[in-house]
Amino acid sequence: MSATHLTIITGASRGMGQAMASQLLAAGHDLLCISRKISDELAARATQAGRRCEQWPQDLARADTAAARLETWLQSQEHGGFASVTLINNAGMIPRIGRIDDIPAAQIADAMRVDLEAPMLLTGAFLRGTAGWQARRQILNISSGLGRSAMAAQAAYCAAKAGMDHFTRCVALEQADLPNGARICSLAPGVIDTDMQVQLRSAAPAQFPDAGTFVGLKEKGLLASPEQAARKVLAVLARPDFGSKPVADVRDYA
Repeated sequence: MSATHLTIITGASRGMGQAMASQLLAAGHDLLCISRKISDELAARATQAGRRCEQWPQDLARADTAAARLETWLQSQEHGGFASVTLINNAGMIPRIGRIDDIPAAQIADAMRVDLEAPMLLTGAFLRGTAGWQARRQILNISSGLGRSAMAAQAAYCAAKAGMDHFTRCVALEQADLPNGARICSLAPGVIDTDMQVQLRSAAPAQFPDAGTFVGLKEKGLLASPEQAARKVLAVLARPDFGSKPVADVRDYA
């Protein structure tokens, strides 16, 4: 039996996550998708491609449940035939746009859980669940330029993505000297025409001083489509030197 590739991806039911999942199915990967909703489109694509695509509906604001389930699921897999196993932490959200003192505490907490806590918990579960596997192990954290540049009215999202970057640096150090240690990268995918961009463009300038910047990106045609962005991100993931730079940007590989 030929070796196959297993990819676990969060936020796969829409946007770049769905585009990545579709392209991975076409490339012959088996998928486990963890998203708020099940995607009928992905199920149909998997059937057409003859690939396995398991989907778990899960609110990642409560990621401890998903992490425990993922660890158990990975430990139950017959993994000898896998050439690679990859976790893509793609799911993300932004709370209400505005100053930190104008945002309800519950919204800030949920955003930090989805954007930072969930990737941390799932990464730990992935590493434990694949301990002893001979397959190439990879973790791709989808970051953002906002994790590297401060922006008013985006404190929670900026903080979460900055935390993801530094978390990735730490895990890279931990894995570096282990037998078959996982390769990990926190990758900024560029500006993408997604629902999050719509949310940013629609914000009132009085609450979001940079709203005009995001309007301009759309008007000037500077936003990549989810499909274009997915191709660039997956090209980085497929590189032999993936993980050599724990924190990177797709433009580093242009």
